Order: sequence, then structure tokens, then C-alpha cells
Amino acid sequence: MLYLLLISWALFAGLLMTRITNIFKLPDVTAYLIVGVIIGPSILGKLGINRIGFTSFEEVESLSIISDVALGFIAFAIGNEFKLSELKHIGKQAFVIGVFQAVVATLCVDVALLIVHTLMPNIVTVPMAITLGAIAAATAPAATIMVIKQYKAKGPVTDILLPVVALDDAVGLVIFAASFGTASAMISGSANLLNLIVEPIIEIVMSLLLGSVVAIILTYIESKFHSNTNRLILIIGAIVLTVAFAKASFQFGRFGGSFSPLLVCMMLGTVFCNICPLSDELMDISDKWSQPILVLFFVLSGAELDLHVFNNSIVILVGIIYILARSFGKYIGARISADMVGSKDVIKKYLGITLLPQAGVALGMSAIVARSLGSNGTLIRNITLFGVLIYELIGPTLTKMALTEAGEIKEKPKEVVNRRSKKLKAAKRREIIKKIFKQK
Repeated sequence: MLYLLLISWALFAGLLMTRITNIFKLPDVTAYLIVGVIIGPSILGKLGINRIGFTSFEEVESLSIISDVALGFIAFAIGNEFKLSELKHIGKQAFVIGVFQAVVATLCVDVALLIVHTLMPNIVTVPMAITLGAIAAATAPAATIMVIKQYKAKGPVTDILLPVVALDDAVGLVIFAASFGTASAMISGSANLLNLIVEPIIEIVMSLLLGSVVAIILTYIESKFHSNTNRLILIIGAIVLTVAFAKASFQFGRFGGSFSPLLVCMMLGTVFCNICPLSDELMDISDKWSQPILVLFFVLSGAELDLHVFNNSIVILVGIIYILARSFGKYIGARISADMVGSKDVIKKYLGITLLPQAGVALGMSAIVARSLGSNGTLIRNITLFGVLIYELIGPTLTKMALTEAGEIKEKPKEVVNRRSKKLKAAKRREIIKKIFKQK
């Protein structure tokens, strides 16, 4: 009963908060994250108010299945952007920008933190610097997707943004593997670099293979049904099943690993949209059904943010340097690479700003580091948590501003707003007239 109350409260609180954030023209995703922080263990949880707030981070973690499924739907939607017919026009641009900006962000953070290490070697170590640089490559697709959907953004920046964000996951995994392997070797002197580099590559290949197999099976079964309701059930079932499969691990001789849920579901969406003739129609239906789950995902993401990181001055200092260096790297990397491939000026100017949000993948990397690198790992996780907290609260707003300035988010025409207002007034008049006649 407790968890059902928490879920319902999270949905209602998130929805109500959007009425407040709309006054300040902030994206809905920001409202959900703020509500999550408020009802999370850091605020209401501290007051011990049960049933309208999470009293511990363990309670938030117990609902992680919702976040897993939501990420599956998000990744599936991103995969739908990889249509071969469209990639012919932006494929090269997306690939070059996706790889280049991730590498530049990593290098910028590495250089900035190595300078800090030179000045204050007791605060930032070399393994910390190169590991945080690798984590900097990751970009959160969820917040970006929500902003695009809410405002129905359309245009060249939006078209290239989604493939670039999707590529970030794969590129980030490879960079993280190499950097984390080096950091582990520097600290312990006994880390197996071959395993640390080869296993993430196997993880990527196996994840893409699993997603492709499920997509082929889904397309075959879908062709046997003709009702959109039944097809929707198939889509939902396939995504949930894929997320479940992605929890498994594998072993090839001395190399082992696990699947990446984001990559698996992204590949599911990519293959499905290219081989199923009705994919566009089914994707629209799936998007509408998944909205409540996405609201819960962002509220839970906000609840996971631990405000205690603000108590540590070292975390704040290094965190600010990390945020500034990563932001500069993302922006300048996207701008230079967009220029290299001859992208439009609007892409060069605004794409980098939309790549700032950071969440799930970065937190996952930091969790691995925290378990493996002792006190260095704990500090890295707290710095990453600080960065995620800042990025998640301001990132969606910056994305909205960039897409608005790029001309891809347009305000509703006044006549549309007035038409809606007139319809509401007419409905109220009809209701009043009905009541009058009933009384007579």
C-alpha cells in the first residue's frame, strides 16, 4: 500500500508542479525533478513524513523497476530516429559530431582536473582526473527527449540531436572502459587492462545483437495482428521483455560482462523502425501510453539526488570545475565537429548547449567506480552526483532555450489559445443552461 501511495503522490505532485513552472516558462521535466527532490529523502524524508515522501534512498531504489522500464521506452524512441532513409542525409554528421564532442568533453575535464592536481595534489589525484573525464562524455537522453516532445520541436538541430545523444552512450562506454582501466591500474598496479578494454566492446556488440533479434521477432509477430490495441500490447511487452533480458550477464572464456539496457532498447527501436512498415503509427501510440511512466521516472530521478553533497567544500569546488570544463568541451566539441562536416550555422551555434544534461549513465559509471576505487571512488561518485544535480535542474531549461533560439520551438499562435478559451467558455455556458432547465 505504501508504494502505491508514493507512486500516486509522485504523479499528482509532478503534475501540479508543472502549473507553477509554466508561469516561469520552464520545461515540465524541471518540475518533475524539483518535485522529486522535495518529496525525496533529502527534504520531506528528513521530516519523517510518511506516505507523501520517501523516508530513505532504499525506498526510492525499491521502485527502480519503473526507472528501468522508462529508460527502455526512452531508448526505444531514440532508436526510431535512426531510419536509414533519414541517416543518408545526417548519418555522417551525427557520427562525427557524436564521437568528437564526447572525446573533447573528456579531454577538457582531464586537462582541467590535471591542472588542479598540479596545484592541489592532495585533493585531486591523477586516477580521479582521468576517470571523471571519462564520465563527462555521457549525456542524458531522457531530459532531452521530454523537452522535444513537450514543445514538439522540429528542425535541423532536433534532427541531428537525437542520433548524437544516442551515440553518446556507446562512445561513453568505450571511453570509460579505457580511462577506468588506466585509473585502476595506476591505483592497484594489478588491474587487467585487456579485460577492462575488451569487455565493454563485447558488451556493446552483444547489446546491439540482442536488440536486433528481439526487433526481428517483434516485427514478425506484429504482422499477425491487425488491431492497434493488440499491436500496442506487443510493443509494450517487447520493451519490458527486452529490459528484463538486458539484466542478464554473459561469459566468453576469460571475458564477461552484462548488457546495456539503453543500447539494447535503442537497437530494438532502430531495427523495428526500419523493417516494420507501420512503425511510425505504432511509435505514436507507444509515446502516448508511456507518458505517465516518464513522469514517474523523472520524479524518482529527483528523489535520488542527495543534497548532502553540498556539505563537502571539496566536492563543490571540484564539481564546479568539472561542470565548467565539461560544458565547455561539449559546446566547443559540437561546434568544431559541426563545422568539420559542413553542418548548418544553426547546428554549430546551438547543438552543444542541448548536450549538457547528464544523469543515469553517468551515475551508473560512478557507481562502478565507487565500488572499485575505495576513497577515490567515493569522492568521484559525490562529484558526479553534484554535477548531475546541477545539470538535471538547469539542463532541460538550457535545451529549451537553445531550441527556441534555433527557431525549432514555437509558441502556440494566439488564435489557438483564444479558440481553446472560447470552447471552454461555451462549455461552461451549456452546463449552466442545462442546470437551469433541470431546476425548472
